[in-house]
Amino acid sequence: MINLLAGFIQELRDAGLPVSLTENLDAMEALRHVPLDDREAFKYALAATLVKNNSHWKTFETVFEVYFSLRGPHYAIAGLDEGDEKVAELVSEMLGHGEGGAGMEALSPEELAEMLYRALQDADEAMMQAIARHAVQRFAGMEPGRPVGGTYYLYRTLRNLDLDGVLEKLLAEAQDSSDGLSELEERLVRDEYEHRMDKLRKEIEAEIRRRLVADRGAEAMAKTLRRPLPEEVDFMHASREELAMMRRAIHPLTRRLAVRLARKRRHGRRGPLDFRDTVRHSLSYGGVPAEPKFKYPRPSKPEIVVIADISGSVAAFARFTLQFVYAMSTQFSKVRSFVFIDGIDEVTRFFDGVDDVMDAVHRINTEADVIWVDGHSDYGHALETFWDRWGRDITQKSSVILLGDARNNYHASGAWVVKEIEQRARHVYWLNPEPRAYWDTGDSIVSEYGAHCDGVFECRNLKQLERFVEQLA
Repeated sequence: MINLLAGFIQELRDAGLPVSLTENLDAMEALRHVPLDDREAFKYALAATLVKNNSHWKTFETVFEVYFSLRGPHYAIAGLDEGDEKVAELVSEMLGHGEGGAGMEALSPEELAEMLYRALQDADEAMMQAIARHAVQRFAGMEPGRPVGGTYYLYRTLRNLDLDGVLEKLLAEAQDSSDGLSELEERLVRDEYEHRMDKLRKEIEAEIRRRLVADRGAEAMAKTLRRPLPEEVDFMHASREELAMMRRAIHPLTRRLAVRLARKRRHGRRGPLDFRDTVRHSLSYGGVPAEPKFKYPRPSKPEIVVIADISGSVAAFARFTLQFVYAMSTQFSKVRSFVFIDGIDEVTRFFDGVDDVMDAVHRINTEADVIWVDGHSDYGHALETFWDRWGRDITQKSSVILLGDARNNYHASGAWVVKEIEQRARHVYWLNPEPRAYWDTGDSIVSEYGAHCDGVFECRNLKQLERFVEQLA
């Protein structure tokens, strides 16, 4: 068991989940208090001790299902086990096959559909599990060694089961049996049947996964199914689903970071020795400075000025950075935001009094005046316009953050503006969403700007953005 758990924890770490030695020991202790033959209890005992973030749950669940997919007799790939044979026998009797329990392989498609209908109607989990295993065997068309993903097999299986048709039949039966349902009752009945169908889909997915693991091995399947955590997804190459996942991850991330920053300010490092106060307190010790006194710094919240490129592929990066900074706005005394392509506009007003920051981001994308000539990035013109219109607002309290890939389409750089900002501001930082290997290639001139910045940071995901904001505050 120790070796089994150690292997599982290594798989979690390979998938990106942070699991410490203490949590490893907690998991071992938790397993002493649950029956190991209860798969659900075993799974949630591990989850309670190893998963610290709700956004990591999906990754944990995937790793668990792959790693333990063939553990235990119930999950072996050897046709129907004894329990499934009993289900098949009951089904045969139900469909008029008589005693002896004709195997599920003998069922016609119509009989299988009737069996599925009754299993969903009665919420018979054992029967649904047997149907799922048989449906995969009959409809998925899985071939050993064939390099096809599980999604394809799932699609083929569900298409043949026609769950939408079964759902309509169930709803029609419910309407007929109760002389009509009210709108609320119909919705509740529909939700219940959809919940049962979702359980059936999960059983089918699990069966496909078990067969793929049996064919390819757990390690190969784990690599195939491994996905980055929400905070590690690349802004510039995220899918629609991953972008939604990151949006959900931002708020708990900012709350956690805000608490950490507030604590950091309260317990800041002590300042230099306060000589006068030390001498004054030494009088009680006969003039011996036995209790040194220090000047404690008074940490102030910085003013933030964000200047973001929202053109093309960096738009997603700018959107998440603006969202993150405004979610953290309580940690800063003032936040002002500017966006540009070849023109530049201040968009701070769009964030005033909004409950959902995504509404403000949408207004920025549709209402901000950021086009000067042709809508292609021109950092030089945008920076010079910023300096002419708002440069006097930069003070020693300001921390300026420039967001963009510094791809300037071979226009004049306007790097002198960044130099002027550096001389006035408290700090100037540049965040670049491109990998470092791409910097200063093609029309990228990030080093021209970086020469006048306190730091140029690769910022491709939420984790890197979180580290930067913690340093900033």
